[in-house]
Amino acid sequence: MDHTDAGSAALQKMGSGCAAMLVYSHHQGLPDLSTEFAARGCSIFRNGNAEVRAETDAALPALLRQHEALFPRKPNKEVQAYDGDPAVFLRMALSCLADADHGDTAAAFGQTEKAMPELRPQERLAALDHYVSKFGETDERSSLRRELYQSCRSVEAHSGFSVCGSPVGSGKTTAVMAHLLEQACKRNARRIFVVLPYTSIIRQSVDIYRKALVLPRETPEDVVAELHSRADFEDIETRYLTALWRAPIVVTTAVAFFETLSSHNPAALRRLHELPGSLIFVDEAHSALPLRLLPLAWHWMNVLSDEWSCYWVLASGSLVRYWELQPLSGLSMPRPEIAELVRPDLQRELSRYESSRITFRWREKPIGRKELAEWVQEAPGPRLLILNTVQSAAVIAADMAAEFGQTHVEHLSTALTPEDRGNTIDRIRRRLADPDDADWTLVATSCVEAGVDFSFRTGFREISSLLSLLQAAGRVNRHGRNTEAVMWSFPLQDDSMLPKNPALDVSAAVLRSYFQKRLPITPELSTRSMQDELVRDDSCMSAICDFAELEAAQQFRTLAQKFRVIDQKTVLAVPDDSMASAIAEGRASWQELQRHAVSVRKEKIVLWHLREIADGIYQWTLGYDSFLGYMHGVLLTE
Repeated sequence: MDHTDAGSAALQKMGSGCAAMLVYSHHQGLPDLSTEFAARGCSIFRNGNAEVRAETDAALPALLRQHEALFPRKPNKEVQAYDGDPAVFLRMALSCLADADHGDTAAAFGQTEKAMPELRPQERLAALDHYVSKFGETDERSSLRRELYQSCRSVEAHSGFSVCGSPVGSGKTTAVMAHLLEQACKRNARRIFVVLPYTSIIRQSVDIYRKALVLPRETPEDVVAELHSRADFEDIETRYLTALWRAPIVVTTAVAFFETLSSHNPAALRRLHELPGSLIFVDEAHSALPLRLLPLAWHWMNVLSDEWSCYWVLASGSLVRYWELQPLSGLSMPRPEIAELVRPDLQRELSRYESSRITFRWREKPIGRKELAEWVQEAPGPRLLILNTVQSAAVIAADMAAEFGQTHVEHLSTALTPEDRGNTIDRIRRRLADPDDADWTLVATSCVEAGVDFSFRTGFREISSLLSLLQAAGRVNRHGRNTEAVMWSFPLQDDSMLPKNPALDVSAAVLRSYFQKRLPITPELSTRSMQDELVRDDSCMSAICDFAELEAAQQFRTLAQKFRVIDQKTVLAVPDDSMASAIAEGRASWQELQRHAVSVRKEKIVLWHLREIADGIYQWTLGYDSFLGYMHGVLLTE
């Protein structure tokens, strides 16, 4: 029997239409409800094959007698209408059902989850206070960091939202966590989520939290979960690799977090019911989502705050209050009460310190590969060079290594596995700490722009957006020790080996206009830049309205397909042969998978000879090395 069809038919017969829809969805995911009602008629939430439906209907009385002999029916409780947001409610309900279903199946296969440690916020706050107290530097920057910590820790917040708009390097990682632990005590919170824009910065935050928050006799990996990728697998053989939100503190990416909120897929949604009653810290909030997705995400955030007891902190050195953007005023953006974690007088001191740290310069004429490498090499080092695509970063890194020697170049991008990125970051930190090691360049993508505690002497950024430039500048003269630190912006000449990122065309044009008008490049321009991008890009407003309509119509499947934080669809690929064998044989854990896998664009599966080793997981068969990552093999083929 088709148990899904039988379950849905039985529930509809009992008058439980909503429950029938959830059973109908528990394998295939939430459907496009408006389309289902319009097209399916009397076969709504049933198998699409009429013969299967007839077989189910004939057998249903006997099936129900068997079922009720084992599970006697309880008296029906009075059904109450849910007066909140129906789309979020249905996702949450399917989350409970899918997790129970998947969990029982995993247990049957011997893959049981161990007990989760408790949050214990008061004890972890005391541990964090002790950790922070060990940093006793007396310079101005350190003094401001201590003030920010105390400001955030002591703020009274009674609504569902707070913001922390402090500059880069001011200690938001620990200051906001102190605030969240204080709030967790008052709100009896279930857990804390830290949402970061890039996988490359997870390791740094996780290292800090594991050092500062883990209590005696606890296992750090159990207390602070490190989730790099949205590894959601429906196949029963790979379902055990799904990463769940079962830890008191979960550090994950904006892609994994927000695409879970938008999902229709049971494998992804099964973790959603862990979110109610949680505190969520969206760090570098300006980079978390592309502009077209912000209004719908803001709607979900407000629903989760109002109806599901979630508390949100949005933090950034370039904070954009997108709920106040004039072009979005016609969309009825929620305007909740929002607490400020930084005192006004401290905000002024932080801004004054930031304004004297760096000078922004603009090179208007496009520059080619060879000239770029020579220009960067001539600047005082160590140097940071950020490019707009993974391939461009790999090409220029290879050029500079060939011209000046590989010891003079480091490379960092998502072409590297998280394990290799972590090793590269550790090596970069050691080099930056060595005053005698200055003649080298880090060539990277935007993955270094947020949350990474690097401080270079000179910076170069291929033109992209004002917000990216401000964040990149946070990796130059971070501690204010150089009096003439420069952050350059430049355009690249057309080159077949240096692909452009068309998604940045509008934001780059806006930033170019600011340079041409000689406007001061400051965080205060952040909200204006987003407004100017909206005005220039009609397609963005159209997409915003389209998302709102899909959500209102509960077109779950279509919305999930379109709500992509990163436009390109990707698959996980494993470069390591032994790891690939372990996955193929069912011996790997999701933690091992996320440390040793890279995300590759789905459209490249055939061109780059990816070999499927399990449902939705591939083996990387081209060359890979720890310098260029999978781009080593790509550049050899191209």
